[in-house]
Amino acid sequence: MGWVTAPDARFALGLHRLVAADRDRSFAWSPYSVASALGVVGAGARGPTRDELAAVLGDLDELGPALTAGAAFPPESAVTVGVANTLWADLTLPVADEYLAAVKAWPGGAARGADFRGNPDGSRQEINADVEHSTRGLISDLIPPGVVDPDTRAVVVNALYLRAAWVKPFDKGATRPQPFRTPGATVDVPTMRATRSLPYAARSGWTVVSVPAGAGVVADVLLPDGDRLPELDPGTLTELLDGARPREVALELPRVKVRGQASLADPLVTLGIRRLFSDAADLTGVTGGREGLKVDAAIHKAVLTLDEAGLEGAAATAMTMTRLAAVTTPPRPVPVRVDRPFYLLIRHRPTGTLHFLAQVTDPR
Repeated sequence: MGWVTAPDARFALGLHRLVAADRDRSFAWSPYSVASALGVVGAGARGPTRDELAAVLGDLDELGPALTAGAAFPPESAVTVGVANTLWADLTLPVADEYLAAVKAWPGGAARGADFRGNPDGSRQEINADVEHSTRGLISDLIPPGVVDPDTRAVVVNALYLRAAWVKPFDKGATRPQPFRTPGATVDVPTMRATRSLPYAARSGWTVVSVPAGAGVVADVLLPDGDRLPELDPGTLTELLDGARPREVALELPRVKVRGQASLADPLVTLGIRRLFSDAADLTGVTGGREGLKVDAAIHKAVLTLDEAGLEGAAATAMTMTRLAAVTTPPRPVPVRVDRPFYLLIRHRPTGTLHFLAQVTDPR
């Protein structure tokens, strides 16, 4: 699937359907961050546990390089990106050298010691502080109290920060309040305006307009014909994005600030990643077989903002591990008024990396 490869559409849309089941509520998350955390954990997975991860995420050996490419931007570009993939291991956990090397091969890969047994809450606060620093203060208190306890053996954390300026900024002077039809009421929201040539398609009950930012980053606005957000499937999304062509568009787009927070364990189990969260987990690659581990919690937070200058997003995913139990010529401008719930994708077009996926039912 050419428009997105890391992670692919089935994973992104499948997990979105589960974590954002209420389509009357705004919600943002990062497929990139979740896939990265799963990939770092998966580097220590063996046997059927690894097979289940691969069935959902694709070839695990290719996932790391694909996500690495999706976070590589030229220093001179108008894009600021920060990625951290950190293994926090208890001071008594025997971590295999091969696994340490695999972790450090990921973007921003690092391994740190933590005293989960002696000071679990202090370790939790240290992890949260590191995430807050990596996300420029946008993600705080990722791991809530009680998730890390003396039985925690390791925590894998991905933190992502992305800021990109539009290729052509919106004129702040043209922004003014416009009605937006939320599921509960019509409200006035600050709405940006621009008339320019943009990738555009209208088919299958959807309109898509793509707003380019620096270094190949693009924001895809997916607007349904009706006022309610229908489920979005990979085939329709591919048809829309592959069918977009430059067209003069008179775009009216609200400023957006949307957040998301979710526990991922049950949704990932529903997608088919079952063994990882059970006593059947095989993460022997983490310790070289010296200790059996499973993932007992998976937590995610994200925030995404769009304004006249560009976009800014941050996300973080934590996975805690514990011991196993015993065992053409442009026509006239097309008016596109984004005045009702819509989906929003933030992609790196050259690599197909999907950094953020959001549904916006109320842009406030």
